[in-house]
Amino acid sequence: MDTNNWRPGQAEPAMDTADWRTQWPLDYRLRIVNKIIDTLKRHLPVYGQEDWNELRKIAVRFEEKIYTGAASQSDYLRKISLKMLTMETKAPTALASNLPSNSASNSRNPQDPEGKKE
Repeated sequence: MDTNNWRPGQAEPAMDTADWRTQWPLDYRLRIVNKIIDTLKRHLPVYGQEDWNELRKIAVRFEEKIYTGAASQSDYLRKISLKMLTMETKAPTALASNLPSNSASNSRNPQDPEGKKE
């Protein structure tokens, strides 16, 4: 993953020197962002570099929001996991609603609804 546009630490950790974020290695966050991207790719169409860049931005913003708002490492992981699970369970329904209904039946000749030939 190209992480040139992502700068970890953009969000300032809390004043507490024992903040969990100071102990959290950057490569862990990068792995989580990659997992988020993998999940998004399964549910969103990616046709070109522009789509790929947008997908990466979405994943980074999402991870950053959870990271800055989490009270602890376990809270961070719980929130990420819950959102990913929600996406996995709700996305097929959302995607299905965006598809044309009865696309298989639309391939028939509309003048011959029973598929009979003259």
